[in-house]
Amino acid sequence: MTFTVRVPEPEDAADIADLHVITWQETYTNLLPEDYFDAAWVEDRHRMWARLLESPRDRRMRIAEEDGRIIGLALSAASTPQGEEQPPRERQLYMLYVLAAAHGRGVGQALLDEVLGDEPAVLWVAKENPRAIAFYRRNGFEFDGPEQTYPGAPTLVDARMVR
Repeated sequence: MTFTVRVPEPEDAADIADLHVITWQETYTNLLPEDYFDAAWVEDRHRMWARLLESPRDRRMRIAEEDGRIIGLALSAASTPQGEEQPPRERQLYMLYVLAAAHGRGVGQALLDEVLGDEPAVLWVAKENPRAIAFYRRNGFEFDGPEQTYPGAPTLVDARMVR
C-alpha cells in the first residue's frame, strides 16, 4: 500500500499523540526507566499535540498516512537556543517519528523532505539510535559536538547534528 503525506489538522491531535507514544516505546524502551511511559507522560503528549495543532505558527508539520492510519510525523520550526549558546542553524528538526512497521519504505525521507527540504538545519538525535543517525548522515547531517541528556531520563543522551 502507498502512503500519503499531508498537513495535520487539529482533529488529528489524538492520533498523532498516540503515534508519538508508540514510536518512543518502539525506539527508546531499553534506554528509559521502566515507569517512564506512565499515564501522565501519555496525557502530556495528548495535551502537547492539541496545543501544537491549535497554534501552528511558523512550524512545518506533516504526517504520513496509510489506509487512514497515521504512520509517521515530522515537525520543524525556528531553532531555539540551548542555554547561552545560539543555535548553529536557523531551522531545527524537532521530531521525525515513523512506526517501526513502516521503516525502510521512504516514509521518513518523504516527511523530512516536506519539513526541511535541503535547507541547512540542526537536530538532536539519541546517540543510541544508529538507524536514525545513519538516516540523517545520508541526508547531509554530521555531529558537531554538543550533547545533552533528556529531562527525566539520564540514560537517554542526545547529540547535535547539523548540515
